[in-house]
Amino acid sequence: MSLFAEQFFDDHLTLPYPEAAVVGNTYYARPAPDLPLRLRISFTDTRMHQRYDGLRLEVVHPESGLIDAQWLSFADHGAFAVRDKRLGTTPGEGSYGTFTDWRHTDTPPWQGIGTAGLRKAIGCYVQLWFPGAPPVRSGPKPSAALPSRTAIPAARSR
Repeated sequence: MSLFAEQFFDDHLTLPYPEAAVVGNTYYARPAPDLPLRLRISFTDTRMHQRYDGLRLEVVHPESGLIDAQWLSFADHGAFAVRDKRLGTTPGEGSYGTFTDWRHTDTPPWQGIGTAGLRKAIGCYVQLWFPGAPPVRSGPKPSAALPSRTAIPAARSR
């Protein structure tokens, strides 16, 4: 898959959860190890195949399933504001606040994305659902400071 999802979550969102994994184009984490809840973040696509316009955040309980879901629009969080301004793209135009994954290149299709607004929104969401979870920093972490990820333990049966 040319979406480069692992690179996106590791290098751009840089979330501080050591118990995390990227599978396909979805990030899974356990922000608060003492809670059974899990965080799932995936790209949301538009009605056009392989055009993405945001992230879907979900809180999942291993036994009960989906607890809550929110959509974070790239446009609402300024993710492509610089690119769209440079290109003269305005709200309502097809590519405004989106990226497409139609070309199979060595370059991520979301190159140049600004993630500060997304990180702030994710941080607020996580603090609401996962009290005690490490806070999401407003700026990107240096790669050397990233915690190493470990496997997320399976839920225990009662």
